[in-house]
Amino acid sequence: MKNGIFCAYWEKPAGTPAEFFIDKAKTLGFDVIELGANHIADRDDKGLFALKEYADKQGVGITVGFGPPERLSLCSEDAATREAGIANLLSLMEKMSKIGVQILGGGLHAYWPVVRSDVDKAADRKRSIASLKKLAPAAENYNVHLCLEILNRFENHILNTAKEAAAFVDEIGSPNVKIMLDTFHMNIEEDSIPAAIRTAGPMLGHFHTGESNRKVPGKGHLPWRQICEALIDVNYQGAAVMEPFVRDDGGAAKYIRVWRMLTDGGEEQMDRDAADALKFFKYVYESCKETN
Repeated sequence: MKNGIFCAYWEKPAGTPAEFFIDKAKTLGFDVIELGANHIADRDDKGLFALKEYADKQGVGITVGFGPPERLSLCSEDAATREAGIANLLSLMEKMSKIGVQILGGGLHAYWPVVRSDVDKAADRKRSIASLKKLAPAAENYNVHLCLEILNRFENHILNTAKEAAAFVDEIGSPNVKIMLDTFHMNIEEDSIPAAIRTAGPMLGHFHTGESNRKVPGKGHLPWRQICEALIDVNYQGAAVMEPFVRDDGGAAKYIRVWRMLTDGGEEQMDRDAADALKFFKYVYESCKETN
């Protein structure tokens, strides 16, 4: 299994080049960098191929994370909004396919974050499935996996558990529409994180790691040995992408309610924390493999 980190960890200003994050991943020992969708969507073909060449030279793979805004929601009551969301994902998948990037993960099935309480979960679910059924053939054609992230109740409403996600993905019926699990969200919603991983089973297409407190793995109370054992049991072959959020002054902080600094230092300390967490996770995973 490869290990990655999401570029949002560093909470850099908009316009920070993807190459900066690729260098970070390489220097800290990660195999994969997860880029925000803008790093793909905002590039023409020349820029895409330059990005691919740079990442390949550094030996770093790319996955893409995307939290659609409400104006691109696949579950919207407004048909034009749903069609705009479908068109946006079609364009993004086409660009990803040009450089062989296969994983697109996030709250693709709705929008992010959902802060309203006056939602109709059943109707939104139905519209979301219909939208994804339209997208599935293109995903198969582009060899892109749409990995639907299971989010906690404070960020989304359609899919909060692996059980809900398994039924949802099964209803869509495409090998390129899969489940994405995140340990932080599972810690809030699931009775058992390892059991949730086993529920997703072969439908698990992407995986995020983050502590109970949104810090890097090892700085909270999650059961990492049992998590790794479950990943091994389901033969998960994708990347485990670290997604901590530790700063209160970044773009995502206001949406996920990071009200205080969760890091003891500046960027250098954050780099050390990420590198240490990578060593920790790899050690736990490899030790589980040896005893499995």
